[in-house]
Amino acid sequence: MQDWLMTVINSYGYMGIAFLIAVENIFPPIPSEIILTFGGFLTTSTSMSLTGVVVAATIGSVFGAVVLYLIGASISKETLKKFINKRGHYLRLEVDDVDRAIGWFHKYGGWSVFVCRFIPLIRSLISIPAGLAQMQFWPFLLLTTTGTLIWNVVLVSLGAYVGESWQDILIYMDRYSLIMYGLLAVVIIIGIGIYLKRRK
Repeated sequence: MQDWLMTVINSYGYMGIAFLIAVENIFPPIPSEIILTFGGFLTTSTSMSLTGVVVAATIGSVFGAVVLYLIGASISKETLKKFINKRGHYLRLEVDDVDRAIGWFHKYGGWSVFVCRFIPLIRSLISIPAGLAQMQFWPFLLLTTTGTLIWNVVLVSLGAYVGESWQDILIYMDRYSLIMYGLLAVVIIIGIGIYLKRRK
């Protein structure tokens, strides 16, 4: 996959970066770290500029996030509740959990959208519950753009800074991902513990 990503970027430049990042947001298994760091490296060996790569990546990322947001927004609470009413017992979910989850998102959703933009994989998926919770579009767009812009600036700049050694960054990004997933798991466990305690 890495060779294909590099071929697309080499062939289509900014358009290739915007396209790949948009696809990466909709299909998270495509790693944005490769796209962004390689794009940063290209600013040192081609006519592509740091600003151009960041802008292209941000446009692609925001587009992909909006698509997922609209998908989430198209799912009604009633549809989700009907599904949980039929299948929720397999996941130990109840219909009331939908309202609780949406209520939680209304309370903390803004920060969730922003913070999750810095967590690989989760940075894409967070758009769906934002849409499901009917988070207002413009705040969602602002927080998404801001978080995405910071993420893109950091990785593109790192790729430009290390130049031909851009692939070394991927090793550290893997470690970063593991740390973030671990922290996220701790937060989820604590949240579940508080939730269960309150239910009792």
